[in-house]
Amino acid sequence: MDEMKVEKIWLTDTAVWIRTADGREVHENFADYARLKWATPEQRADYVADEYGIHWNEIDEDLCFEGFFKEKRHNPLYDLFVAHPELNASAVARRMGIAQSLFAEYISGSKRPSAERLQAILSTIAAIGNEIAADCGKVSA
Repeated sequence: MDEMKVEKIWLTDTAVWIRTADGREVHENFADYARLKWATPEQRADYVADEYGIHWNEIDEDLCFEGFFKEKRHNPLYDLFVAHPELNASAVARRMGIAQSLFAEYISGSKRPSAERLQAILSTIAAIGNEIAADCGKVSA
């Protein structure tokens, strides 16, 4: 989308809504994003926005404005992050040197990673799991 300007953002009990300067209104359901689904109303209300999207710092969630207008398709990353909301998408993106906004688009399905990039993401998540498991073995009761 070229030059989309969002002039209003508001929350309901079930969704985050945006209105563009040309009058279009669309929403994303909290239920579609595990961190937003389980967040308190106070956590949901604590967001920042820029010209690209909305970020909830405390719950580590990002939604890009373009994603509000794209057809939603489930993909392996989306399914993985919904099934495991304890995963920190921003931390995985930082670890890989991927822009957090691009990583959020991969998860939402608004952009598709190459097969090689998808494998690198999954390998990074697996490596994090292995590191955690190894650290658990070092903890003495």
